[in-house]
Amino acid sequence: MQSAETRLNKNSLLLALKRYSSVVNNMEQTILLPSLLRDIPSEDAVDCEATENSMDLFESYHLLKVIRNTVESGLVPNEDSKFKKNTALHKSLEPLLEADPEAIFYFHLHGLFSIMGNLTKKSQDLTEKYLDIIGIGQ
Repeated sequence: MQSAETRLNKNSLLLALKRYSSVVNNMEQTILLPSLLRDIPSEDAVDCEATENSMDLFESYHLLKVIRNTVESGLVPNEDSKFKKNTALHKSLEPLLEADPEAIFYFHLHGLFSIMGNLTKKSQDLTEKYLDIIGIGQ
């Protein structure tokens, strides 16, 4: 009998979400002292010009866990500030929402795969960085 993961297509959204959840679980089990990540800039901050608005590794750690919890629970947090920021974006996308629903679905699905891949990579990188900090890294 095949495992559930091998039955899923390698490009399956469920498999991408499972991979992300698994990598974040590994990150959480590996990083025993998340406070060691405080004030260490993420790799994104080094490349970014606006470093004052960027997150440190500790904040990234918590963000990755929150996203994993949201993915697993299916509950979207109700934060008015984020909704207000996205209202302008939603209004600019309204004409697109009346377009072909299938095209919109595939556009968002492609974006979701891209985001989940980036978040999975970020979780792996954060775990490796933590192992380097505590002297266990390769």
